[in-house]
Amino acid sequence: MLGLWSALTLTGALYASWLGYGGRAFAATLTAFTFFFLVMLLFAARGFSDWIAARFGAGSGYLLGVAVFLVYLIYALGTNSFGVTRAVAVAGLVFVPLALAASAQRRSPGAWQDFVTLAGIWLAVKPLPNPWGWSLSHWLWSYPGGRLAYVFTVVLCVNVALASFVLLRRVNGIGYSIAWGRHWSFFILASLLVFSCIAIPLGTGMHFIQFSPQWGQWKSLPLVSLGILFFTAWPEEFLFRGLLQNMLSRASNSELAGWWTASILFGLSHITNMGFPNWKYVILASIAGFFYGWTWRKTGSIFASALVHVGVDTLWHFLFRTV
Repeated sequence: MLGLWSALTLTGALYASWLGYGGRAFAATLTAFTFFFLVMLLFAARGFSDWIAARFGAGSGYLLGVAVFLVYLIYALGTNSFGVTRAVAVAGLVFVPLALAASAQRRSPGAWQDFVTLAGIWLAVKPLPNPWGWSLSHWLWSYPGGRLAYVFTVVLCVNVALASFVLLRRVNGIGYSIAWGRHWSFFILASLLVFSCIAIPLGTGMHFIQFSPQWGQWKSLPLVSLGILFFTAWPEEFLFRGLLQNMLSRASNSELAGWWTASILFGLSHITNMGFPNWKYVILASIAGFFYGWTWRKTGSIFASALVHVGVDTLWHFLFRTV
């Protein structure tokens, strides 16, 4: 994980430098990103979360939360975007979920605090439409020109979820690891193939997508796929499969109920994409969530379901356009 983190962050830093970024603001931004991304990857290393919990005990979640908040302050001060209101907002994003997790520590996974926390985290990443066009993420991450706002909000929320659910709540069965298991290739490819056979005719029939291959852009496939994996597929699979489907199944005492409910909620969470309300997107995303959830159930890993997710998004990006 350290090697992967080093390679990806160094490549990103060199590319940003080549584009002309530099100075104090760039250094502060790079420092914040490298920390958030490092935490995100290290917890995917086998045994790392257990080691942290054993070493620092129940306080490990709070320590991570404090570190996340301090790193945001480094970013804000370094980019001259610090404001008391912004600092209070980030403190709320970090410490309210931790407080909710602490209040539910003696309860089984699937308590009301867990679902409130998940809803709050999702709304921070994908807020409801508002008539003013105001965006929390762009307000918090104004440098450089708000272009990294979504990415920073995602990695910060992943860090908060790790502190709340992995360290404080100690929820089992999430599958937050980058690994490979027996028969995973079959489950991943089967999910991708069957979903494509359903979604492509359905999406075309609903006039939602149209076959329009972008052959000239295929050279960007590796970079686009990595971006989708780490900043879309991995976080969404962590939230909707590793946490939501996991805890819904426990709360309802039914894997089937948890699977279907999480899939529908996943679809509804995309209702603001490309216009509100976008029911065509909801239908296709719900079907996609069904296959992502099946892959997670069969493998017990969000890495496997994230790879299906990457395959779907990548094929859509390069082979189809939204009508």
